[in-house]
Amino acid sequence: MPREHRAAKSIRVLLAEDQGMMRGALALLLGLEEDIEVVAQVGTGDAIVGAALESRPDVALLDIELPGISGLDAAALLREETPDCRVLILTTFGRPGYLRRAMEAGAAGFL
Repeated sequence: MPREHRAAKSIRVLLAEDQGMMRGALALLLGLEEDIEVVAQVGTGDAIVGAALESRPDVALLDIELPGISGLDAAALLREETPDCRVLILTTFGRPGYLRRAMEAGAAGFL
């Protein structure tokens, strides 16, 4: 959505997803909301912290399994480097321990 049609205060979102089509679809869907602005998109775990420091998102939506460091490891780093950024973990994998590890890493939500 064009910037001039956005709410005065929008939620700034960083997306981290290694599948380009999925990342693009999520960005497009989130961008349709007038109070959400996707400020950064990355495809590897290693790029998350740098993108967050540069774009200062309110929320980071992280896939668990990413090339480089995992979304779980990146969540823990974000808690240290950008404590005001809330982390949501997104996964299609139902592996034992993922929810517990996400909460220990400081995630505010798990989808």
